[in-house]
Order: sequence, then structure tokens, then C-alpha cells
Amino acid sequence: MYSINQNKKLNTLEIENPNHQLYAKICLDKGACLFELTLSGHEIIKDLSPLDYANTYASSILFPFANRIKDGKYSFENKAYQFEINEPDNNNALHGLVFNKTFEIVNIKTNKDSASIKLEYNETNKCNAFPYTYNIQLEYIFSKENFDLNVTVKNTDIKKFPFTVGWHPYFVSNNLFDSSIEFNSSKKIVLDNRCITTGITDTATQEPIKIGNQQLDDCWILNSDKVVFKTPKYNLTFNATGDNNFLQIYTPPKENTIAIEPTTGVSDSFNNEIGLQVLKANDSYNITWCLKID
Repeated sequence: MYSINQNKKLNTLEIENPNHQLYAKICLDKGACLFELTLSGHEIIKDLSPLDYANTYASSILFPFANRIKDGKYSFENKAYQFEINEPDNNNALHGLVFNKTFEIVNIKTNKDSASIKLEYNETNKCNAFPYTYNIQLEYIFSKENFDLNVTVKNTDIKKFPFTVGWHPYFVSNNLFDSSIEFNSSKKIVLDNRCITTGITDTATQEPIKIGNQQLDDCWILNSDKVVFKTPKYNLTFNATGDNNFLQIYTPPKENTIAIEPTTGVSDSFNNEIGLQVLKANDSYNITWCLKID
């Protein structure tokens, strides 16, 4: 039987199966981020210490925007707005508004083969930068070889709002140099020195991208939702629902660690509108990201 234990002092949830082939840890006070994950006995997400969550946003949910907004400024329906600048070196707003919010437990289910946890954050206070109310639910589903993250956003306001959504996990490999990433893309986002989108260029990814010594902070437009991360010890396959699928890959200053980030929009989507969607009052949006280990 799978077990779910809550540490009320740290406000974390730990999920485990009896043979320790599956282990996960969720931090409710840090946007319900998935702090650790082991599938089939392979540790694929782990604590990035000494790197600070405030700088890494590790496994955070990115909403109402993924990635960056240039100078924190955007306009919607002929009105200008200003997000807080939380990437001061580049004068950008970064990764949305829910990465540091506390999520509440809605429902927990366990059986001999799996465990699921539904969490939610309900925004009732309108901020100047994003003057709307919304509800965001995360459903984490775990089994020995599979992990699903189901995200549902509901517009609880009387006005429509713009949004993109993303997930910011970092994965570990015992040898990142000899690891690779496979996906299907014919378009790549052009970024400036502030990581702001300046255009789209043609590319080709018929062959796997070998990580080697590359320092990556790049974004691709996917032709297919399938992404495969191959390491010497395990292969991890990503799939996603939804019409807009983008992939951001980033190598942090942490050995044998790589961020593989599925998003529905790109850097500065609130201005360039690449992947940007609009959610009407009382409507909901849903996307599921799935991982399977081989």
C-alpha cells in the first residue's frame, strides 16, 4: 500500500511505496513544488542544495506566466500593468505569482499500486500587476514507473485574463556529459542577453542533443509533445496534453543537473503573444504533464 505522510511543522508531504521504488516529497509552502522524486528506484529529482529555491524555482508551477516578462511591463485590453522585478540583474519579472504560495490539501487517495494528491491555491486578493482572482488545482499522481502532474486553472473573476503556464523541474543524471535529450522541433526561439524573445529561427532536431559541456538556456517550439531524456542509468519520457507545447532547457551551476521545462508559452509571451492564451470569466484551463521511466 502506498503511504502519504504530512510533516505539519515543515508543511511537506512524503509519498512512498513499500519497496521504496517510489518516493516523492512536496513542499506545500513553496507553491506545492515537487522537491524530490524517485521512480523505479532511480532518483530523478532531488534537493538542489546549496542552491536556493528563491533562485532556482525548482519544480515550481509557473503561472500566470512562464519564464520572463521584459521590464515586468505588459498591456492587456489597452491598459498597462507592471509586475514586480524579481530578476533584477536583467530587469525582468520572472516565473509568475504562485511559486511561493501555500497550497491546501483537497483530497488524498492511496492504494496498492498508486497514490494521488489534489492541492489548490485560491487567489482572492487582486494585485495591481494581475488584477484578477483565480483558483489553481494541482493533482499529483504517482506509481512505481509513472508520474502525472495535472494542472487546472479556473478564472473566478468577472473579467477575462491572459496567461501561460509552465513547470520548472530539474533532473539529475549520474553523468550529464553522456546524457542526451530527444524531441521533434523545427523552430527555435531567439533570445537576447536578457533571455527575452526577439524572434523565431529555423532549426532541426532529428538527432538527439548530447549535453556534453554545453551551457544551455534555450527554448524550442515542439512539433510533438514527446521528449526523451536519456542518461546512462535511466531514460525518462515526457508527454503533455494541450495545443501549445514549448520546451525550455537550462543547465544550472549544479553538477549533473538539468532543467527540462515544459511550458505553454515563451519568454515575454505577455508582449509577443507566442503561446499566450486568454481565459474567460468562469472558464477553466487544464493541462497534464506525464513522466515515464524506462
